[in-house]
Amino acid sequence: MKIITTTLELEAFCAECANYDYVTVDTEFLRERTYYSKLCLIQMAYPGMGDENAALIDPLSNELSLEPLYKLFEDESVVKVFHAARQDLEIFFVDKGIIPNPLFDTQIAAMVCGFGEQVGYETLVRKIVNLPLDKSSRFTDWSTRPLSDRQKTYALGDVTHLRVIYEHLKHHLEKADRAPWVQEELGILTNPNTYVVHPDDAWKRVKTRNGSGKMLAYVRELARFREVYAQTKNIPRNRVYKDDALLELAATKPNAHDKLKKSRLLLRDARGGAIAEGIIAAVKAASMVEPNDYPKAPIVRVKKQGNDGLADLLRVLLKASAEQAGVASKLICSASDLDAIANGERSLPAFSGWRKQVFGGNALKLCDGEIALSAHKDSVKIVKL
Repeated sequence: MKIITTTLELEAFCAECANYDYVTVDTEFLRERTYYSKLCLIQMAYPGMGDENAALIDPLSNELSLEPLYKLFEDESVVKVFHAARQDLEIFFVDKGIIPNPLFDTQIAAMVCGFGEQVGYETLVRKIVNLPLDKSSRFTDWSTRPLSDRQKTYALGDVTHLRVIYEHLKHHLEKADRAPWVQEELGILTNPNTYVVHPDDAWKRVKTRNGSGKMLAYVRELARFREVYAQTKNIPRNRVYKDDALLELAATKPNAHDKLKKSRLLLRDARGGAIAEGIIAAVKAASMVEPNDYPKAPIVRVKKQGNDGLADLLRVLLKASAEQAGVASKLICSASDLDAIANGERSLPAFSGWRKQVFGGNALKLCDGEIALSAHKDSVKIVKL
């Protein structure tokens, strides 16, 4: 089992990887106690059988730099294959500002190939590789050294089996002429904005029932401070204060220490020191926001009367279209988008690219009364009107 702990070893391995048209990649990390993920292990494999063409890379080694790996990530002649890549990619983007190119995500590809909604790696190993997968080491502490033999075996399996899965899905996509569908879906993963958290936008993740601009101004300032503090100290945002405490602060608006101490939900550590000062400053900043600069609550679509029946018909059409195309229905259109379509919304992903071909085109015709749906044996049939 190859374990890489030095830059020279990594350089030699990446040079070998560059001779092939793809490599498989996975990571193990910890994030329970930090804002940013702590990278603990990188697994890689190039085409071949068994473990001999795979390696475990130890980023915790003091003698190792990841520069050879990042050079490989930029090599456009080698496809970088991940499964459910978002968290892995975030680690590399935060560390180096780099996104592997070209990229292939087997979870997305599996959804396009009809394996269901957000199919897990274990399921693909079972269905494609025809092997069971021992996941008992999944939640172990990957920062401890030395790694156990069980951890090493588990980690390598995440990239050696991935080779078989990738080749199977790639063949299926090429045969069905659906490789462009996957590329279209990779747009979010390859967009740097996916991995950048702007403190000014942090308030949008806080769920509040009060949509008044004044209330949201306090939520915005308190969420902004929390995000900046968490990023600076590299601690989870909930360690600063949780959402329920944030909403309590936005409602009570404590502008002094004696008022802050009356909070029921604020953590003890947040009642003094830098966090307390930050809260008071955020409250004061929010109190000075002019009404014209208040945040605007997300637009809530109001259902038009009588559109529930149309939404139900669209759900039937979506299910039938997904089954016929062999694609996960969730990948085609979300439940909220179906309601929006019934409500007259037309600027949605369902009406562009491959989604329009599979579902969106007929959805428009259904809404316009050009087609109807009919039961045909054990399936749904589209009837032109």
